[in-house]
Amino acid sequence: MKKEDLRIVYMGTPDFAVESLRALVEGGYRVVGVVTRSDKPMGRHMSELQASPVKQYAVSQHIPVLQPEKLKDEDFLSSLRDLRADLQIVVAFRMLPEVVWNMPRLGTFNLHASLLPQYRGAAPINWAVIHGETETGATTFFLTHEIDTGKIILQKRIPIADTDNAGMVHDALMEMGGRLVVETVDLLLAGKADAIPQEEFYSNPEELKPAPKIFKDTCRISWARPTKQIYDFIRGLSPYPAAWTELINPEGKRVVLKIYESEKRIGEHAFETGTIHTDKKSYLDIAVPDGFVRLKTLQPAGKKRMNVTDFLNGNKSVDNCRVE
Repeated sequence: MKKEDLRIVYMGTPDFAVESLRALVEGGYRVVGVVTRSDKPMGRHMSELQASPVKQYAVSQHIPVLQPEKLKDEDFLSSLRDLRADLQIVVAFRMLPEVVWNMPRLGTFNLHASLLPQYRGAAPINWAVIHGETETGATTFFLTHEIDTGKIILQKRIPIADTDNAGMVHDALMEMGGRLVVETVDLLLAGKADAIPQEEFYSNPEELKPAPKIFKDTCRISWARPTKQIYDFIRGLSPYPAAWTELINPEGKRVVLKIYESEKRIGEHAFETGTIHTDKKSYLDIAVPDGFVRLKTLQPAGKKRMNVTDFLNGNKSVDNCRVE
């Protein structure tokens, strides 16, 4: 079968998923339909509806779009069957029921932003950076009953620099993921996709690092950790959803600070963890057990993101505060 004859249904929602869809369309593959989330209410009065990035691209390419509320809804399943897909591709979408992923004759494969079986879950990019990994990658695998556990088709690796944040890694994987999706489709067309069970990539389940969904409480900085761990934690949550802490003045008033960028300054000192050291002009250091974390870019609650110099210009008494 030629790629122009292979009927593909694509499923995804955010910007990360647009690149792979674009790679298929611009590569001449036949995408007969797109499945994405419902339009979201936006605006001050929640009166405007905003389409997902994937829907916006699909509409621009005149590709039919399905937006089911429930993936087991009979009307949706009937519409999906009518597309007569030979293959379904999933990138950054919801967990599919078997009635959906088992529908096409060639099955359904997913692009996951990690080197599976490591970092199964909703936030693989964030957790790889948080844990200080020096490389990550993307994996295509066939969907099965358990999330992120199906047989691996292809993997590609990229390095993570010590100065990379999650946003930088996201963008690198997004671009590379588009190429990986196309290569995977080509293997399936050629009948050369020798998928490998994930169990062959590890001997002990305890070796596996999970990538669970990140909530607000997950993002709170623990200043009792070593400098390197805090530094990795901050860049692993930057630019979104952002690590945060509370700035506390001598009267006990608390202000939430989001931290987007920092430096690690390892060295011995006798200061209490969480105390602030600053020249009130150019630097703001937080004492931690094995050194200092120097804040570079931050955002006080209710204000815009700013560099530390601008923050210090408006907060001359910050040296009397502490973080917690």
